[in-house]
Amino acid sequence: MNGLMKTYVRWVDAISEWVGIVAMFLIFLMIAILLLDAIMRNVVQVPLHWCVEFVQFTLTAYYFMGGAATLKNDEHVRMDLIYANLSPRGKSWVDLATVGCLAFYITVLLIGSISSLRYAIATNETRFSIWNPSMIPIKALMTVCLVLMLLQSISLLFKHFAAVRGKSFA
Repeated sequence: MNGLMKTYVRWVDAISEWVGIVAMFLIFLMIAILLLDAIMRNVVQVPLHWCVEFVQFTLTAYYFMGGAATLKNDEHVRMDLIYANLSPRGKSWVDLATVGCLAFYITVLLIGSISSLRYAIATNETRFSIWNPSMIPIKALMTVCLVLMLLQSISLLFKHFAAVRGKSFA
């Protein structure tokens, strides 16, 4: 395998892992905010209108930030009816085809997210609610995470291509 490809895979895998670890800690932020909301609403009798909506944004960030790490660690959902019975090389062929489809799908999502982000910036889009938060940060994060998932998909293409050729990617 080409040294440039190995360097690319190593860097993208490291970034995906780091972003995935950061995403993992967002669970604790969500728990803290929901706990704050429950205490303020039920004990202090002062409802905080932003808490649930902030947790929804945080959950969205959690899903998008965890996407690349999920791909890297091969922890996504897969139908194993046929796949489980294939040889390692056969699995690599199937993975190569599905990762190619995934890269296409993420590219389409990325085009849509860029368009959505441009609209949010141009119109200073806010969510219509009592809190009225800006949509720009979550849309920017979504776009960046889709770029990372696309880069991770390319990394997977390199790995599966090497496996199809019977070479190890170490």
